Amino acid sequence: MSSSQPVTVSIARTVQPGYHRQFVAWAHAGQELVRAWPGYLGSGWVRTAPDSDEWHVMYRFANVDALQAWDDSEERRWWIDSAGEIMEITRVEHRTGIEGWFDQPGDVSITVPETVVPPRWKQAVSIFLPFFPLSLLANFLLHPLTGHWPLVFSVLLNICILTPVMTYLFLPLSTRLLRPWLQAPRRAKAARR
Repeated sequence: MSSSQPVTVSIARTVQPGYHRQFVAWAHAGQELVRAWPGYLGSGWVRTAPDSDEWHVMYRFANVDALQAWDDSEERRWWIDSAGEIMEITRVEHRTGIEGWFDQPGDVSITVPETVVPPRWKQAVSIFLPFFPLSLLANFLLHPLTGHWPLVFSVLLNICILTPVMTYLFLPLSTRLLRPWLQAPRRAKAARR
């Protein structure tokens, strides 16, 4: 490996379930720590899939000597030790030249597979499916209590109950169950004659 070419390090890390937010905070802290390090060109990380425990951390230095100085530093050792038991390293790769992936200094922009944004009508259907029966059930159960209330207060109570139930329970469940349909690639419109 030439010592005058930029070198990119790719590290696959497996994060313990339930520690992904801590991992992202840890990665941000490391990025801030190395930002002023001589020869640092950029870094970034990406998760293999939305529900995966594997993350790929990448960072780039101007040359092998600058990378080695960072790798051997007390600051890096302290940062690595601060992760405790939340993850393990599963693979490390060093790349130079065109294999280094990143040509420009600065924070690395990592391209991930394009997420399909469902059309609004599909989003509306995924909200309607749980909301309609839940709303009927709530109105049925609350009517004996709120039947004589002014309409505005009856609706307010209903919304105050249904909003968190929909947000935290039924919408995540609905979008998870409908994900294949929601994430299906859009068909190209037929060419006009």
